[in-house]
Amino acid sequence: MMEYKGYIGDVKYDPDARIFHGDVINTRDVITFQGKSVDELETSFQQSLDDYLQWCREDGVEPDKPYSGKFNLRIPPELHKELAVSARQLRVSINRFVEKAIRDEIAELSRN
Repeated sequence: MMEYKGYIGDVKYDPDARIFHGDVINTRDVITFQGKSVDELETSFQQSLDDYLQWCREDGVEPDKPYSGKFNLRIPPELHKELAVSARQLRVSINRFVEKAIRDEIAELSRN
């Protein structure tokens, strides 16, 4: 993965075409890039993002921000109840409880 200005590019290699190609994965807008070498790929990634941000400025459009820090989560009512009770017992907010659970899961994945 690559990062530039808070945007993350996911890269794959196409052995048939002998080219790297990537997509920006933390925005709903479609931003792609490609290159035959790592240097070319990095340059293409940065140019694609700079072009996207310039286009947004010129058209007066707010660029899709990588992450706002907010997301909606739909869970069964019984799980919501268990979550609320567990958070209350630990004297933390539901948000703090879920944040810790997510961090723990990500850390576990990183260890594997």
